[in-house]
Amino acid sequence: MYAVKLLQLIFLSLLSLSLWAQDSENVQVVGVGGSFPAPLYARWIQEFERIHSEFHFRYMPSGSSQGVEMVGSGQSDFAATDAPMTDQQLARTKVRVLHFPAVVGAVVPIYNLPGVKQVLRFTPKALAGIYLGTIREWNAPEIAQANPGLPLPATKIIVTHSADGRGTTYVWTDYLSKVSGEWKTRVGRGTVVEWPVGGTAEGSGNMAKLVGQTPNSFGFVELTYALLNNVPFGEVRNAAGNFVRADTASVRDAEKSTGAESGNDFRISLTNAPGKNSYPIASYTWLLIPETIPDSGKRRAIKEFLQWMLTEGQGYAGPLGFCPLSPALAQAARTAIRTIH
Repeated sequence: MYAVKLLQLIFLSLLSLSLWAQDSENVQVVGVGGSFPAPLYARWIQEFERIHSEFHFRYMPSGSSQGVEMVGSGQSDFAATDAPMTDQQLARTKVRVLHFPAVVGAVVPIYNLPGVKQVLRFTPKALAGIYLGTIREWNAPEIAQANPGLPLPATKIIVTHSADGRGTTYVWTDYLSKVSGEWKTRVGRGTVVEWPVGGTAEGSGNMAKLVGQTPNSFGFVELTYALLNNVPFGEVRNAAGNFVRADTASVRDAEKSTGAESGNDFRISLTNAPGKNSYPIASYTWLLIPETIPDSGKRRAIKEFLQWMLTEGQGYAGPLGFCPLSPALAQAARTAIRTIH
């Protein structure tokens, strides 16, 4: 709690300084939120500012819950989240908040298992069991049966999970709640849950490093962080019964199979999507934007950024491990920009 309050003070100080420095030729926009898309957002801001030098964006990856709280209270210009706000959260906010899908990402199971060179396969039962504490050793039948012939050791699995308030926690628990009745009943989904077992890592970057340095450990991170830290990640059996590895194609299949471009509510879950090639732990990540932005300079900056993000910006998603939005969904989101005033 102290760390959260300290972060809020730091953020508000930064926001105050940006407001003080702002003039008609130099618009400062500050946001806060999830670490899930932070590498992509950093690249987007760099490229956007290259062609819009009059706008300056700053993004602090402090967690989805922090982003939801600060944009909803009017303390930040925008936010980012990997856990869509509930109807109850939206009803309690000081300002009306809009969700804009940014890209589609994947959360992957990562591990450090010395001596095992092949990619491991995990069933939904195995993933739920590891975090329920009912599967404790690497050579447990639920893991061994999906990986015949691999020399799995009879060593304890060192389990790690995300800290409270993280969007990656929401995506992972949303998935487990769909595939495991025991998990749904005992734990449920959310950015904050009571983990039955495991230690805590603050953010995907720290979890990837921790697992990479700890033999026999297991965790979950956004795909980009597994790739950046060169940590092995496994295939997951999907709703069609096929083991699928996370990549741009399998994440795109998950989005396509949900019919996500229909309607105008962009708070859509992609976990455990149907389709033989769909990766089952996929999710949108969203930008949270106040519907009313009184400052005309900030309003123009944010609307310009959203238009760019949903067109040229999508081209930067693939190289960083994300999947661009479907053309239909991107068009629907661009249309929704008109509601910002």
